[in-house]
Amino acid sequence: MDRLEQFIATLKSKGFQLQEDAIGFIYFGKHFTNAPDDVIIAAIELTLKAQKSFDGSFYISLLETFTVQKVLTRDAALQFFKDREILI
Repeated sequence: MDRLEQFIATLKSKGFQLQEDAIGFIYFGKHFTNAPDDVIIAAIELTLKAQKSFDGSFYISLLETFTVQKVLTRDAALQFFKDREILI
């Protein structure tokens, strides 16, 4: 099981159920952007925090932004969000 699968399983174990279409979006975004799992996981976390649920278009947009900005780690993704005051 890779890190992304583990993260999704952890969400499920904590009672957060991602629907099949959300999981499909997650893997689509991973393949579309070729982002590292840590950045994918950060994008999922930030999407859930910002949107209060999984929003596929927000997640894909966030991943595309991370890719363009060359964000390569979870910490860099969180810092990117914080610097732009997307979440307070």
